[in-house]
Amino acid sequence: MKILFVLTSHDTLGNTGKKTGFWIEEFASPYYALADNGAQITIATPKGGPAPIDPSSDTEENATPATKRFKTDAEVQEKIQNTIPLSVVNANDYAAIFYPGGHGPLWDLANDSTSIKLIEQFNAAEKPIGLVCHAPAALKYVKNTDGAPLVHGKQVTGFSNSEEAAVQLTDVVPFLVEDMLKANGGNYTKTNDWGVHVVKDGHLITGQNPASSELVAETLLKAIKPLRNG
Repeated sequence: MKILFVLTSHDTLGNTGKKTGFWIEEFASPYYALADNGAQITIATPKGGPAPIDPSSDTEENATPATKRFKTDAEVQEKIQNTIPLSVVNANDYAAIFYPGGHGPLWDLANDSTSIKLIEQFNAAEKPIGLVCHAPAALKYVKNTDGAPLVHGKQVTGFSNSEEAAVQLTDVVPFLVEDMLKANGGNYTKTNDWGVHVVKDGHLITGQNPASSELVAETLLKAIKPLRNG
């Protein structure tokens, strides 16, 4: 069972002078939830090479058992430093695709033509597609097989406007995930800020925030198992 993880290559938080990237919890928790159940995980980024970690996620305050495991896992850290470029990925090689969040995807994955095409290939093949927190930004320009936005008419979630306001980045990000999903015709739902909320519509699985990342992975795993056992 091979799963593709797609991380951001973008490390600059707008014009703030601060760094961003992917959120450790949103990578680590799903990674181990899937790997511990037998998944072989490949990590890709638009540029290949090192995937930037959002320094805000690498704090004691945001530490979880999964992030602590990651911090002592030399093998997985090596993978993060040596991601493959999206341009060499073959969608046929993987049973599912998963996008961890962090603010980085708002700048690169939302507009990356290779990522867009990749998601469209997984969708056309009806393979599970998982995204959490800011990662649904990668769906901004993805089309369904009928040419409409992929999220049009689908139940979806992602980082909420109120959560973005809470971290005081509403005026920094290029767009708000909640607003974009609604503008593309998605039936957006959310729970309380920082609560666990995961939505599955067909083979599209989305999670609202870091707290939702492990449940997204578990939902993705359940969606893959019928494929694996079939």
